[in-house]
Amino acid sequence: MIKENISFQDFLKLDIRIGTIVEAEAVEGSDKLIKLIIDFKDFKRQILAGIKTKYQPTDLLNKQIPVIVNLEPRKMMGFESQGMILAVGDKTLDALLLPSEPVSEGSIVH
Repeated sequence: MIKENISFQDFLKLDIRIGTIVEAEAVEGSDKLIKLIIDFKDFKRQILAGIKTKYQPTDLLNKQIPVIVNLEPRKMMGFESQGMILAVGDKTLDALLLPSEPVSEGSIVH
């Protein structure tokens, strides 16, 4: 099922940037959450991602990943998530979206 259409102008409001995962740790008490610290060169963000069933924290270190950085923060398990990583899957996580070639931290996804 396709979700409701949004305008091109609404899409342009999303700020999606490439960051490098510099820290990753499992969130105690959660079967799914990993806390990521992602470096965007000029700033860092803490992101909580429900990817622990597919990835181990050590597998994620130094990986570059696209992140929506201008979402309102969301509290989960006592932590604040400051954005959202991009991944693909249908009801379950299949894979993270990772650039095929290295790019500069903070690069804007177009």
